Amino acid sequence: MTKLVRAAVLTNYLEVTQYLGFNPRDVLEAVGLSKAQLQAPEHRIHIDAAVRLLEDSATASGCQTFGLSMAESRQLSDFGVVSLLLSHQRTLRDALQVVVDYRHLMNDSLAIFIEEAGKMVIIREEVVTETPMPSRQATELAIGVMFRLCSALLGSHWHPYSVNFMHQPPDNLHLHRRLFGCNLEFGSEFNGIVCPDISLDMTNPNADPAMARYAQSYLDSLQNHEGTSMLFEVRKAIYLLLPMGRATIEQVAQSQGMNVRTLQRRLKDDNCAFNDVINDVRRDLVLRYLDNPNYSLSRIADMLGYSMASSFTRWFISQFGMPPASWRAQKQSTAKPVTGPKES
Repeated sequence: MTKLVRAAVLTNYLEVTQYLGFNPRDVLEAVGLSKAQLQAPEHRIHIDAAVRLLEDSATASGCQTFGLSMAESRQLSDFGVVSLLLSHQRTLRDALQVVVDYRHLMNDSLAIFIEEAGKMVIIREEVVTETPMPSRQATELAIGVMFRLCSALLGSHWHPYSVNFMHQPPDNLHLHRRLFGCNLEFGSEFNGIVCPDISLDMTNPNADPAMARYAQSYLDSLQNHEGTSMLFEVRKAIYLLLPMGRATIEQVAQSQGMNVRTLQRRLKDDNCAFNDVINDVRRDLVLRYLDNPNYSLSRIADMLGYSMASSFTRWFISQFGMPPASWRAQKQSTAKPVTGPKES
């Protein structure tokens, strides 16, 4: 099943290009999109086209923070019909659950996992495409929008510990510092936001239970009765759970609200097995991890669920025909020198 997202995920794309003095005609044409499509918020576009558009626009415009520039001006109303329900949730915890439950009405490519660890909460986010591709700009857009959502609901009470990115920092961190105003961690083991646990249960003073019930009733009437692809949902779950060492079939089934046998049956309907999906996600993630010079091979092995580096090496050779150290050395020998700050 082809994965589509609302054109609204690219809200203010054209405004950002205009601000940068960049004509997006060529990059739009290259990914099969038009200005008219982006100006119709409910129009559905292919996930891969949306992500590639952001990456290509950043390259063509020379703006390394293209995605984050879009996030900076986002408002709660940009969540479309879901915004009414979000604005009347009693707590941030409730609002985040709404984002998870109704993500297909906003951005079905976004995987979200809320991890509570002691007095700390990690809001993990991953942009999952149908085919592997760079997604730095889409990731920064997603995290920036999530940050602004939390800020809109909690106001001055929103004080996260850090914003984390798996990729390396841009040459200039001015926009990141202005938007987030907290510690920035690049080369991290996950993409997302770390905040105090008390943030989740802070009360939203503008919440109206009656309006929330009305909004939920309306949204339920818009549910896609064709359903979503179980295979794609499982891929998103594995993207989040694998680096945490929790991508077992039991954990993934639980994340989808079903038992293991039901999950296996649903995957079989898509002519796939759980181990095949795990392997595909590992192939996607390992190339991303090897591109990050901060990750040692032993750390990468652990993030992919291998307790022994030798097992990871054997798997990598079976998939790519050479040891991971050789692949990394070969890639680095052909890559351009990386410049810019190492600060975080």
